[in-house]
Amino acid sequence: FNCTWSTHTETECQLAQDPKLKDGYNAMGFSQGGQFLRAVAQRCPSPPMKTLISVGGQQQGVYGLPRCPGESSHICDWIRKKLNSGAYTDTVQKHLVQAQYWHDPLNDNLYKKHSLFLADVNQERVVNETYKKNLQLLDKFVMVKFLQDSVVDPVDTEWFGFLKTGQAKETETLQESVLYREDRLGLAAMEAAGKLDFLATEGDHLQFTDEWFNAKLVPYLR
Repeated sequence: FNCTWSTHTETECQLAQDPKLKDGYNAMGFSQGGQFLRAVAQRCPSPPMKTLISVGGQQQGVYGLPRCPGESSHICDWIRKKLNSGAYTDTVQKHLVQAQYWHDPLNDNLYKKHSLFLADVNQERVVNETYKKNLQLLDKFVMVKFLQDSVVDPVDTEWFGFLKTGQAKETETLQESVLYREDRLGLAAMEAAGKLDFLATEGDHLQFTDEWFNAKLVPYLR
């Protein structure tokens, strides 16, 4: 919680240097682990990550509090707006992991300028061709959405969708986003190549049965 995304990814990149993984490995990230492991795929291509499974990951960040969706509650919306005043300060960005994927659609320029993690890995400022090339090295990128998720807001972020810029009610899919239409991260090319899989399951955040896990996710790891 109290560290930067660089610390997370550097640690994970070091772990990937285990000789047992030299021929490649599969990775599964739960909740925020989904986006941090994607950063590993983009930044540390050797040894190769073969399959990335993001289980409830917030690939486009969040703009809401757990069990307090802003668009349906005046109090939640007020708290959400207050958070914006501090989320992008240098101190908060460098010391609170959750702030590093706080994505404010009402202050797009502020987000793009000061977000240390999300704006970088999602190519919001400039297109890092190395990030784009490395992500496309994946054989599969699997994203799992929880249909009754009350923790992640908006839930569309689990499939790389998000709120439309300039407002905080209407969402757009990954395929409708500028990120996809301009293919800034290579996701359009990956989908065309059959490398993106979108899975959904009933239940709240990270709530799934052993049977579902074994039937839907384990096959990707074989």
